[in-house]
Amino acid sequence: MGVSQLITSCGNNNNNNASDDTSTPTPTEITGEVNLYSSRHYNTDTELYNGFTEETGIKVNLVEGKPDELIERIKSEGENTQADVFMTVDVARLWRAEDVDIFAPTSSAILEERIPASLRDPNGLWFGFTRRARVIMYNPDKVSPEELSTYEDLADPKWKGRVIIRSSSNIYNQSLVAALVETHGEEKTEEWVKGFVANFAREPQGNDTAQIKDVAAGIGDLTLANTYYLARLAKDEDPASQEVVKKVKIFFPNQDDRGTHVNISGAGVVKNAPNAENAVKFLEYLSSDKAQEFFAKGNNEYPVVEGVTVDPVLESFGTFKEDDVTIDAFGPNLATAVQVMNRGGWK
Repeated sequence: MGVSQLITSCGNNNNNNASDDTSTPTPTEITGEVNLYSSRHYNTDTELYNGFTEETGIKVNLVEGKPDELIERIKSEGENTQADVFMTVDVARLWRAEDVDIFAPTSSAILEERIPASLRDPNGLWFGFTRRARVIMYNPDKVSPEELSTYEDLADPKWKGRVIIRSSSNIYNQSLVAALVETHGEEKTEEWVKGFVANFAREPQGNDTAQIKDVAAGIGDLTLANTYYLARLAKDEDPASQEVVKKVKIFFPNQDDRGTHVNISGAGVVKNAPNAENAVKFLEYLSSDKAQEFFAKGNNEYPVVEGVTVDPVLESFGTFKEDDVTIDAFGPNLATAVQVMNRGGWK
């Protein structure tokens, strides 16, 4: 079954009706549809949607876009929306969607059994389906792993002129600081931000991949980045990428206390979903062992269901204890996190 036979990319219109599909019929008898609004832009995900259709007969109509644009679109469409499921990366964006009331509470014994309580909304508004760890990546020619310990330690003056990182506008950094606010409170987190910023080797710039490459090049001794960015480089056959991977190592912070900061990709059923029952089936499918393994590997992330096979590259990074802060606590702290970062001078 080809992707073109399954996915209807709807662009910026609402024409998602199965009757309007002029593509070649699939071998699977189509018995329904689900309209997925997603900000995940990984080509491998379409193969996952194929599997859902083959298993259930429910066709996936995909609308892709930037997360904030999709949230605003669903909100503005109101009762007339065609969206059944909203999917995005980072719990901060799930919180934004929750905050503008576009999700419906979902009760599913399957999801409640398979998705850990710490990785889903307590009221069933959204569920995490992959995990991403934000870790210290360092140049072993400049840093000994014995020097590393916690996120908090990165504010120590011993790291002055040695840290590089992306800007405070990055949602991954905001979520990390929101988790620190939850753990330490606003005042102590602001003190940490000021110390952390004082150790920057340069003004924040670039994305996570740029930080990793610049650590390898010796521009900075260490950075904070999501594990999947290094995994992507490890799978890239370009000799330049392979050289970067040889020069960068991973350290999982806070292993002797609360654990390493973890975030998610997640999804929820839209409040005015025209195909709500199919939407729940779709989310339940994403929690299956087969889908979990494929979904996580699509972006080199960790599955959320215990016992599912981890991608070999991620496995080579080692096992780690993850932060026990419940992930739904990040959202209410986001505004405070941004303020703290601004006051602390994190540009």
